[in-house]
Amino acid sequence: MATRSYAGTTEAKELPAGLDWVNTSSPLTLKALRGKVVLLDFWTYC
Repeated sequence: MATRSYAGTTEAKELPAGLDWVNTSSPLTLKALRGKVVLLDFWTYC
C-alpha cells in the first residue's frame, strides 16, 4: 500500500484577525510559525 503525502500541495491561509487566543501573549501568524511543529486543538462546548 502506497503512502500518500500532502506535504507542499496546498498553501495554508493566514489565520483570520479577531480570533480569541488561549495561552499566547499575542495573536500568532504563519510567518512566526514557519519551520515549527504546530498542533491545532479544535474543541467546542457540548
